[in-house]
This record gives sequence, C-alpha cells and structure tokens, in this order.
Amino acid sequence: MKNRSYEIPQLRQKIGVFQDRKHAGQILAEMLHEWKGSKAIVLAVPSGGIPVAVEVAGILDLSLDVAVVSKILLPWTTEAGFGAVGFDGSVWINQEYVDYYRLDRTTIEQQTQATLEKVQRRVKLFRGDRPWPDLQNRPVIVVDDGIAAGSTLRVAVQALHNTGAVEIIVAVPTAHEESLGRIMNKVDALYCANIRSGPQFAVAAAYQYWDDVDEADAGKMLVSYGKRKSAQ
Repeated sequence: MKNRSYEIPQLRQKIGVFQDRKHAGQILAEMLHEWKGSKAIVLAVPSGGIPVAVEVAGILDLSLDVAVVSKILLPWTTEAGFGAVGFDGSVWINQEYVDYYRLDRTTIEQQTQATLEKVQRRVKLFRGDRPWPDLQNRPVIVVDDGIAAGSTLRVAVQALHNTGAVEIIVAVPTAHEESLGRIMNKVDALYCANIRSGPQFAVAAAYQYWDDVDEADAGKMLVSYGKRKSAQ
C-alpha cells in the first residue's frame, strides 16, 4: 500500500497541459476516482491549492478542509524560499539553501518568525475556530497546485503526521521529478498528472492561465463549498 505513485505518462515533460486550476482539479479527480464517496478528506494547501482542491472534493463528493503551510521566503524575493512552516508550528529549514545563500542567524530568525505569523493568520482566516478533524481513521488527500522544490509539501506532510494522520495521499497537477522523489517515502500514495524534470522548472508553466490566488477569493471558495455540502 505504501509508496504508490500514479501519473499520466502522455503528459510527462509537457507544458501548458492545464487550462487553469479548475481544469487541473478535474484531471486530478479522474486520477483519484477510487476515493469517490469514501470517508477520505481533502486538505487544500492555501492559497493556490484551494481552487484545485475544491474541484477535486466536489467531483469526488468528499469533505474539504485546509492544511496551512507557507515557504520561509528569502528576504529579496516573494517566490523562492529556504524552508517552510506548518499549521502546527513545525519548522523545516533547508540547510543546503542556507549555506548557498550565506544566510546569517538573524535573517533566518526574522524570516521564520514572519512566516509563523503568516501561517497563524491564515489558519484563523481559513479555519476560524473550528476544531481540527480527527485524521486517525480516515485517509487524507493533500492537494496543492504543484510542487517545485517541495518544501511546503514536505512540512505539510510532517505536520499531518504530528496531528495523528495515519494514511496520507499527496495529489498535485504538476511537479518536478526530483522533488517528488524526496516526498515519496513520506506518504502512502502520490498522484501527479504532469511530471517534469530538468534544471528549469516553474509550476506555472503547466498552466495556460496562471495567476496568484487572492486570499479573500480562496476563502469565499471554501465557504461556498461548505454551503453546497451542507445543502446536500
């Protein structure tokens, strides 16, 4: 059961394979059809993973929640990071990147603290005061819009283990092959439609339309999904 992996071979190494995140979610849902109507829960990684996860959960008729995790950003960019922080406060630092960029302790501490505060704010924004779901007796499907270096998914998986999750499945539309390899031995199954390799990789390259997902819009998607589920 452990370490299963699934892909769509004809999409390997291709770019522009998804129209947008909604379309990517539809493709992922097809790959995850065995979980339809099960007791599994979909956990979205905000913000970009939310529209993908909403589509997956809707098609598969599954519960939806969020697993907040965020990259610890390098001070001079809003994209690249040197680690990540999870919703339970767990921190992972990529020492290789710290050494490469010659980051001093003050910079590491300041950037980590800023990320901790961001994660706490997002947990409040997306989950409010709702109790954390019991994950010990149900599969957890973690959904994001893609994996580049893999630091956020690595920490998300660790945080879920810390909170009692027993069976963890990662599902992403696109990912770098090396990053998938690093995550593979930490989860029970991994679904990725579009696997790519090579020195140049951008999650956005898998999408024909790509934009940053606004927090407010992501929150509205979650509320709308909750209302649909409760009305069923």
